[in-house]
Amino acid sequence: MADTGWDADVVIAGAGPTGLMLACELRLAGVDVVVVEQLAERTGESRAGGMHSRTLEVLDQRGILERFLAAGELQPVGHFSGLYLDFDEFESRHPYPLMILQSAIEQLLEERAAELGVRVRRSCGVSGIRPNATGVTVEVSPAQAAPATLRARYLVGCDGGRSTVRKLAGIDFPGTEATMTALIGDVELPDLPEDYVWVRRCAGGDFSAIAFEPGWYRVITSEWDHVADRDEAPTFEQLRQSLVRLAGTDYGMHSPRWVSRFNDAARQAARYRAGRVLLAGDAAHIHFPAGGQGLNMGVQDAVNLGWKLASVVRGQAPESLLDSYHAERHPVAERVLHNTRAQSALARPGAQTDALREVFGSLMVFDDVNRYLRGMLTALDIRYPADGDHPLAGRRVPDADLKTPDGAGRVYELLHAARPVLLDLRGSGEVAALAAGWADRVDLVEARSEDDRWPVPALGDVAAPEALLIRPDGHVAWAAAAGTTPDTAALRTALTTWFGPPRRG
Repeated sequence: MADTGWDADVVIAGAGPTGLMLACELRLAGVDVVVVEQLAERTGESRAGGMHSRTLEVLDQRGILERFLAAGELQPVGHFSGLYLDFDEFESRHPYPLMILQSAIEQLLEERAAELGVRVRRSCGVSGIRPNATGVTVEVSPAQAAPATLRARYLVGCDGGRSTVRKLAGIDFPGTEATMTALIGDVELPDLPEDYVWVRRCAGGDFSAIAFEPGWYRVITSEWDHVADRDEAPTFEQLRQSLVRLAGTDYGMHSPRWVSRFNDAARQAARYRAGRVLLAGDAAHIHFPAGGQGLNMGVQDAVNLGWKLASVVRGQAPESLLDSYHAERHPVAERVLHNTRAQSALARPGAQTDALREVFGSLMVFDDVNRYLRGMLTALDIRYPADGDHPLAGRRVPDADLKTPDGAGRVYELLHAARPVLLDLRGSGEVAALAAGWADRVDLVEARSEDDRWPVPALGDVAAPEALLIRPDGHVAWAAAAGTTPDTAALRTALTTWFGPPRRG
């Protein structure tokens, strides 16, 4: 760092999946990071149970997907409020959800962060912040030690739904209140007569019992029109009694590994950035965990923010680039809150909801409905605002097969270093000449597409472009349509907008 007065370029509060993924992204860009975590060690609690297609693609883009595939199990179906949803093998190389527990995800990301040189300080919670025009002083309170401070250029709160950083930054968290209470725990169920139970609807709610490993189950009970005190710690006995109320038995439940609680409250930070302080993951949005979208959205927040924050810290792009983080990610979370509220409504007990579920389920057999819902749940259909009318602009780039001077490869292999890529599929001298001004931060790759058409979720196949500018998060910033001469003026604008002005000389 140029200014040795800084303790880090960026301090991240929270060592969950979002905070660890963001730390990895920043370190890949050469940014010095400190992660502070209030917990003394990882809890080992399983919590979230899966990753969707777009998150798997993000991990593939960084060359670390195989680690996660080895620790989980792919599932050929998903669901919308417990109603089964089909996936399309042609939309992604990774079309199916990966069943993998949050504890395993955190362990793998922490191992990756250590490989990259991320500093993680545990038993160290944020207790105060003092931002100014050039940085932020973060007050931390290590366990059994005197309070200390860390000086950084930026602070990112990835510290969960009750985020201390969000509160200290004075960022509002509006939304809707809870209308139900759900309990979740990993237990043994020796008397369960079935291999698993999936969203069995009852008079007062519903329950599930899902086998994750031989001998133990994840039990989830949901009861409506009762909201538990959020400050009251959930207990195994509460989970057992809830299951008895719904199922009429506890199936011999015993040996709990952990018990937690959630509800259908939905809230979103009014802004994701307040000067030198930013929010990501559950600190920025909470919602009913239907469809398994929360952890995935947090990881994708991190990948959207990481390269932008790194560019600003390194002086390659203006600070205004950080405003695009809120502009792009806030609407994504807004849509997730909307669809999880819908899923919560579809889960309510009662004859009217039963009828609605039957009608809704009959619509899901239609391809267009299935395509719409799976695009929303997997985040494969996200399209950020972008200049130009090319169908790929703003969307995540397909992982097309390529032939480069070095041999065969894939688009996502070009993104392992988390650097932007200008992919020239035409051999245009104009594109190469223009790219020279950004050679210090944008990789120019000349290749040939092995396919004439590329699959785009929610859109269909499109003709392979002549050239395209791919951001480090895998979204397309600019593309030239097949059979056209690349518009170098538009390319120059895109390069400047996203990656700063060209270097001099």
